[in-house]
Amino acid sequence: MRILHTMLRVGDMSRSVAFYRDVLGMRVLRTTVRPEQKYDLTFMGYGDESHESVLELTYNYGVDRYELGTAYGHLAIEVDDAKAACDAVVSRGGKVTRAAGPVLGGTTIIAFLEDPDGYKVELIQKGTL
Repeated sequence: MRILHTMLRVGDMSRSVAFYRDVLGMRVLRTTVRPEQKYDLTFMGYGDESHESVLELTYNYGVDRYELGTAYGHLAIEVDDAKAACDAVVSRGGKVTRAAGPVLGGTTIIAFLEDPDGYKVELIQKGTL
């Protein structure tokens, strides 16, 4: 068994695709457009779906925003250098909500970003877990 994807509902597909592609460097892997069922899907990731987990963005026609609730935590992405990744995110128009630094009480270097819909994305510096 393996995790295939994580689905996020988004309020504006093009805005979300631009964030994950242009700010975080993911690739669009495939799309599905279902006008009769009133939704579109875009699958994004860093590698092929046959070997890696990916992100499924779902746009439901006519819904431009969602309540995130209190159960959702965050996506986590490994990076070589958390501070450099944060600098790159900011230079590409992204929003850093917690600067790179050690997790409280530990040595793991983390940072947090926020996507256009308010979803949190954690950056974890490679080799610090």
